Amino acid sequence: MKFETLAIHDGQAPDPRTGAVSVPIYQSSTFQQDAIGKFREGFEYSRSGNPTRQALEAALALLEGGKHGLAFGSGNAATIAALQLVKPGDQILASDDTYGGTYRIFERILRPWGVDIRYVDASDTAAVEAAIGPKTALIWVESPTNPLLKLVDIAALGALAHRRGLLLAVDNTFASPYLQRPLELGAHVVVHSTTKYLGGHSDVIGGAVVTSERDLHDPIKFYQNAAGAVPGPWDSWLVLRGLKTLKVRIEEQQATALRLARFLEAHPAVDRVYYPGLSSHPQHALAKRQMRGFGGMISLQLKGGFPAVERLVAKLKLFLLAESLGGVESLLCYPPKMTHASISPEERARRGIHDNLVRLSVGLEAADDLEADLRQALQASVRP
Repeated sequence: MKFETLAIHDGQAPDPRTGAVSVPIYQSSTFQQDAIGKFREGFEYSRSGNPTRQALEAALALLEGGKHGLAFGSGNAATIAALQLVKPGDQILASDDTYGGTYRIFERILRPWGVDIRYVDASDTAAVEAAIGPKTALIWVESPTNPLLKLVDIAALGALAHRRGLLLAVDNTFASPYLQRPLELGAHVVVHSTTKYLGGHSDVIGGAVVTSERDLHDPIKFYQNAAGAVPGPWDSWLVLRGLKTLKVRIEEQQATALRLARFLEAHPAVDRVYYPGLSSHPQHALAKRQMRGFGGMISLQLKGGFPAVERLVAKLKLFLLAESLGGVESLLCYPPKMTHASISPEERARRGIHDNLVRLSVGLEAADDLEADLRQALQASVRP
């Protein structure tokens, strides 16, 4: 079956008791037991398992082409859970263009715990291989990356990881399983912030981990239950609701994003545009080969530095200044002070996250209206 059919039906069968076509919200913290140690359908306490969350986890696994899905209370919770696969003394090779929240986990939680983190340009497979040391256990990448929309060759990294006996984890948040399925390309683990495209409506916080390997699933599942960073039934249902329209939302968002990226690339107020759908993107060919489409995220650098950014933000009417991405409304994020504020100015500059960089999440508004909004705001950005 095709993706959009799976997103509506798989893991979400009608309720056998009532025939409800939408998965019920089992808003219960605990479940009656038939006898001591005898649970009905395996449910005893919602931290350990809940029927609504179970439906979401099954759907997530199916859409990613995996066997085991686990839902969490946030994307960061999912990241920390997946990182339970390493231990003190291990080394992680991480993409040098990593989401600021993940960088904070690496530097403020894992490094004090005794895990070494080495950052490398993961878009260069040879550089990743050269960085592998005797203690390397895990390669952690995003593709596309946040915020510079760099791609990594997941198939090449997967082959490298398998050859060297390492694990490959891919944060697939920017692409979603509709555009890219890393497990099929050789990754061992896929991580999501379900807050973003999977939820799709800016009304839920959540995360997910998907794998096809039982020996990887089991320790992450243990951590999920032991640490308790799980979504409630209502949040699980909201993500299930979002999955049903994922395909139609992304198709519309990426069509508009490509139009806006071309408009921005030609605008005299813009210094550079980062969007894998542009032929000028250095990995455009890889994007065409690895992804079903190019997604709804655009980053750009403005001429005129931070003052130009301030003028742009002040004049925009439809693009809202806000954290997050992937919702139905268009958002503008300023990474140096928002998503990547936890990274030092020197490190941001080394990564190419300069003070004139903004990130756009393209929503479902009319493309004409979004282009007009950017045009009038860019005109203001070049005039003090």
